[in-house]
Parts: sequence; C-alpha cells; structure tokens
Amino acid sequence: MASFHVIAGASETLEHTRIRKIGVSDLFDALRRGVEDFMVKPSHIVFLCLIYPLVGVVLAAWTSGANALPLLFPLVSGFALIGPFAAIGLYEISRRREAGLDASWRHAFEVRNSPALPAIAAVGVMLFAIFITWLLTAQMFYQYLFGPAPPESISSFINEIFATGRGWTLIILGHAIGFVFAVVVLCTTVIAFPLLLDRDVGAYEAIHTSVRAVLANPIVMAVWGLIVTVALIIGSVPVFAGLAVVLPVLGHATWHVYRKVVEPPATPRPAN
Repeated sequence: MASFHVIAGASETLEHTRIRKIGVSDLFDALRRGVEDFMVKPSHIVFLCLIYPLVGVVLAAWTSGANALPLLFPLVSGFALIGPFAAIGLYEISRRREAGLDASWRHAFEVRNSPALPAIAAVGVMLFAIFITWLLTAQMFYQYLFGPAPPESISSFINEIFATGRGWTLIILGHAIGFVFAVVVLCTTVIAFPLLLDRDVGAYEAIHTSVRAVLANPIVMAVWGLIVTVALIIGSVPVFAGLAVVLPVLGHATWHVYRKVVEPPATPRPAN
C-alpha cells in the first residue's frame, strides 16, 4: 500500500483539509514573521540559500556561449518554479521554532525523517517535471521565432532580442507563457509542502488543498504571487546575491501563510 500512502497519506483515506479566507494584511503579517524567523536563526542561510546565487552565477557562465545563451533567462526564471520544493528545509525551521523546539540550521535536514517524505518527493517530482517542460517550451518557442541556428555572439543575440519585432514577440509572449507556468505552480503548491510537513495527508490532498486555498482567496494569493515575483527579481539583480536574504525570508513566510490559510488538525503533529 506504499503507493496509496503517497497519494492519500498515512491513514490511507483521503483527508479533506479545511481552509480559511484570509486578507492581504495576513500576507504582510506572514512576511513579518518570516523576517523574524530569519533574524533569529540566520545561520542556515549559509547552508541552504547561498547555493542559489552560486548556481545562478554558474548557469550564467555556462550559458555565456552562444549555443546555450537563449536558455539563460528560462533557466534563471525557472528557479521560481522549483522554489517551493527547494525551500522545504526553511519550512521545517519555522515549524520547529513555532513549536518551541531547537531551530538550528542542521534541523533543516529533519525533513528526511518526515513520515510524509514519499508524498513530498512525489510533489517535488511534479515540480521538476513542470520545470523541464518550461525549459523545453521556451526552447521550442525560441526556435520557432529564430530558427535552430544558435546566435552568432552575445551582442548579436541582445540586438536580435531588443531591436527586432520577433525579439519583442519573444519577450512578450515568452513572459505570458512563463506566467501560465507560474500560475500552475502557485495553485498546486502554494501550501502543499508546509501542509505535508505538518501532517501526512498525501500528495493528492496537499495539491488539492493548495488549489482550494487559491480558489477561496484568489486576490490574496495573486498578491502573494506578485510579492514573491517582485522579491525574487529584486534579489536577483545584484548577481543573484540578494537571493541569500530573499529566499529564506520567503520560505519562512510561506510557512506562516500556510498557518493562516489552513485550519489546524484535530490531532496536532507531536513535537519532535
């Protein structure tokens, strides 16, 4: 019954999680609490989050050749699609601090002991599949407009993008396509991973609850998506270095958004 456990959770029955309606003020309160978590236990940014600026620099260097240059933006922007999974250790830190437990950065790896680990992995695989699909879609769209031949140079690539009609078509429609992918990820995972850390409800219920949370709070969740997008853009501007602060704050804040939008279970998870 292991496969069903992934879908339905430890009870092997589909649990229906109850959600609340929240306001925009709740989002800013969640951000404030996220900043507090970050300020109290900032050491885990070294272990969890400095890797992202480094990876961003590596990707920029790797794609500096003309062959892979068109994939630079899709790769960098694609971080937002896998961000909910990448920040799972931060949710655990916030959960432990909320429960009054030791919240040292090493406890970010306590996720590996979670009874919901198979379901967490399943939702993570779904996110990586969406990420790969985004990359393939971006590549096909670029080749549709510019053909299969790689750019002759970085300067010619920049000129093609910003000084031609098909370049602006790529920018406008490419962002529209990326927006669709981002909305799918927001709707399916906005609270899925925190929910699975908090209680083993299964992958289906975690995704279903995220969708219901968005449908119950469409404007608020749209604002949350905008906050995340703007924060990631700001954090990426100085050679991705700002992500070392932006990512942990958003990760911690996501836990508190989850707490506000999902009603607590009848039997809370035992403190450990």
